[in-house]
Amino acid sequence: MSHAMPLCILTSTMVAAGFGLGLAYFATLRRAIVILTGGRGWLGPLGLTLGRIGAATLFFAAVAQLGAAALVAGLCGFLVARTFAARAGNRSG
Repeated sequence: MSHAMPLCILTSTMVAAGFGLGLAYFATLRRAIVILTGGRGWLGPLGLTLGRIGAATLFFAAVAQLGAAALVAGLCGFLVARTFAARAGNRSG
């Protein structure tokens, strides 16, 4: 029972962190697409893409060090953010 509360706090925190990363990730993806399709060059979208992928890599590598439960929780939060981003894209486009 003593391990249940810290695990609950850890997974809740990782879901929230994954969700926040996901929101930022997909907002950056959308911004890169807008810049690229607007004909304003490719260097800005390239930088956004490298930053986006780098941030996700660092996040998931750090979370993996906390264990499988934390990694799965972080991924779940990220995937929920993906769902939000996809639905927002469907409404606006």
